[in-house]
Amino acid sequence: MSRRMVLLLVLLFMLAPSAGAHVESGGAGSLLSGLLHPVTGLDHVVAMVAVGLWGAVLAAPAIWVLPVAFPMVMALGGLIGLLGLPLPGVEVGIAISGMVLGLLVALERRLPLSVALALVGVFALFHGYAHGRELPDGANALLFSLAFVFATGLLHLVGILLGELRQWPVGRRLVQVIGAAITISGVWFLLQV
Repeated sequence: MSRRMVLLLVLLFMLAPSAGAHVESGGAGSLLSGLLHPVTGLDHVVAMVAVGLWGAVLAAPAIWVLPVAFPMVMALGGLIGLLGLPLPGVEVGIAISGMVLGLLVALERRLPLSVALALVGVFALFHGYAHGRELPDGANALLFSLAFVFATGLLHLVGILLGELRQWPVGRRLVQVIGAAITISGVWFLLQV
C-alpha cells in the first residue's frame, strides 16, 4: 500500500504540465474542470500534499484540522478573487507555500496548532485567490469550487497517507525526503515568478 501511494504521488508530479496552473484569462468553469484543475499545476499538488504531510507530522488534531481548514480558507480566497479584490504577491505566496511547508515537513518542525493554522490559512488564501481570479465570466463558480475543494481534499489525503509512513524508520526518512523535494520545487516555482 505505501509503495502505491508513493507511486501515485510521483505520477501526479509527472502529469502536471507546468509549474503553475494560474492564468489570468480563465479556462475553468465546470465540475470536471474543478476536479482536474488541482492536479494540473505542480505548485498546487505539492502544497496540498505538504499540508497533509505536515498535519501527519504534527499528529492529532492537526492531522485533520489543517486539511479541513485549508479548503475553507481557500474558498474565501476564491471568493475574494471572484470579486476582483486586490491581493498582492499571489504567485510569490503560492511558491513560498511549497518552500515553507516542504521545509516544515523535512525538518519535522512542530509549531503550536494556532500558528500552524494561521500559516496554512495564509497560504490557502493565496491558492484560493489565484483560482478565483481564473474562473471565466459566466462559468458555474459553485460547481467548479465544490469539485476543486473535493480534489484538494484528496490531495491532502495523499499527504496524510504518505505521512503515516512515519511509523517506520525508513518511512520517516522518506517523508523527510519528500518534504525536501517539495521545498526544492517551491524554490523552483519562486524562480519562475
